[in-house]
Amino acid sequence: MDALPIRSTTSSAEAQATSTIPTAQEALPSTGGSSTVPTPESLPVTSDSNAAAAQEALPVTSDSSTTTAQEALPVTSTPSTTQPQEALPVASDSSTTTAQKALPVASTSSTTQEQETLPSAPCATFVPETSQPTSASSSTQVEDVKVPEKAKNLSFVLHEPYKVKYEDTPVPELRSSQDVLVRICWTGICGSDVHYYTNGRIGDFVLTSPMILGHESSGTIAAIGSGVTTFKVGDRVCLEPGVPCRRCPRCKSGFYNLCPDMAFASTPPFDGTLTKYYAIPADFCVPLPSHVSLEEGALIEPTAVAVHIVKQAAVRPGSTVVVFGAGPVGLLCSAVAGAFGASKVVVVDIQEKRLAFAKGWVKSAPVSTYLPSADLDADGNAKKLLTESGLDVDGVDVVIDASGAAASVATGLSVVRTGGTYVQGGMGRPDIPFPILKVCIKEVTVKGSFRYGSGDYKLAVALVSAGKVDVRGLISQKVAFGEAEKAFEAVRKGEGIKMLIEGVLD
Repeated sequence: MDALPIRSTTSSAEAQATSTIPTAQEALPSTGGSSTVPTPESLPVTSDSNAAAAQEALPVTSDSSTTTAQEALPVTSTPSTTQPQEALPVASDSSTTTAQKALPVASTSSTTQEQETLPSAPCATFVPETSQPTSASSSTQVEDVKVPEKAKNLSFVLHEPYKVKYEDTPVPELRSSQDVLVRICWTGICGSDVHYYTNGRIGDFVLTSPMILGHESSGTIAAIGSGVTTFKVGDRVCLEPGVPCRRCPRCKSGFYNLCPDMAFASTPPFDGTLTKYYAIPADFCVPLPSHVSLEEGALIEPTAVAVHIVKQAAVRPGSTVVVFGAGPVGLLCSAVAGAFGASKVVVVDIQEKRLAFAKGWVKSAPVSTYLPSADLDADGNAKKLLTESGLDVDGVDVVIDASGAAASVATGLSVVRTGGTYVQGGMGRPDIPFPILKVCIKEVTVKGSFRYGSGDYKLAVALVSAGKVDVRGLISQKVAFGEAEKAFEAVRKGEGIKMLIEGVLD
């Protein structure tokens, strides 16, 4: 696929200085998707990364105390609402191709009005000086009016492992009449982003040129294409950051998350969302209800990952569920499973603070926790888990692994009942020992789970909107855009649960 708009090779005079990390840290091993230092194989680890959109495995802070590094990061806030502004015109064409594939549309009109600069306000939008407000449903066709070149587009750019820069990159053009430009307000740090930051690659996705990081974002619509009728400037949205080709067999069969030509934010060679403005097809933006904050909107992405995993597991009312890994995605899987009707959820982790947090945070179902014993093998831990949790000794209906650790996989396939379902949501080492005999004898349905598919984002928003999943409770720190590298370092060190970076302020 064609890459996203090419960034400027010249840094702004206002761009922040490059920071590097000592070479000793660069020796961290790659685990093919996990963002944390590998955990001994004798116990289930707590990473819950999920493919290229993998979610971070972060230690849970169960009380108000945080490490010194966390406390040093400033907390900022962004207004959760923005008054609707006028829709900005862009090139009018009939193309329905994605932003990554469509060619820029040149304007031949001489009537384009000069635009004023962006106002100095967080997540603010701009309007043509001489225009009148236009509703999203207006049928008026508009000319090719772009964001002024003098409008800065500060971005957090990864050049190589541990080497990031703040650069003033070009404001993305709307390359299709169906595209929108989003002013990014909040971005969560994902395990995959941290893995690119530390290793420069995840599996076959290798950083070969500078790339803007980030893909868990929310924001406000800053401009719309002439064919967009579902949004107006100022609308608050969360971004589904992977745009498929829409034409391959996987896309046409409804499994666009498996598209081989997926253009996924912050996955080489595509830029991410830690930038001021981000262009994306309108149908990959999901509106946020008025009572859902933009901060919560940034957590819809990992919630959608959990929704997809739980749907893969076919959790239904009365299901008994065991989730391995109490990082963000494991926690979200537990809450979503409860929202789907699970009668009992058991959360497994090797960190007691995480387990304590899980027990207090998951409200959608009865929850118990299990701390694996280093003295027991997979079968021994499975038997002890079932007994301590008051579950049927024959096993549970569903097991979800959000860790990727070999020990978790083995224990999970021991604890699932005959004819049950096992879903692998976390990624660890590319190859691990696998108890194939258990799968055969118990006739277990084994599935993988990759990112999210049709309807997952909207369902994630609905669950958050209804209060079934408390994503706000996962936010452990909010920092300014200029503190992005410190935030990445804090996440790399395992501090907090979910770190949010505020958008660029004028």
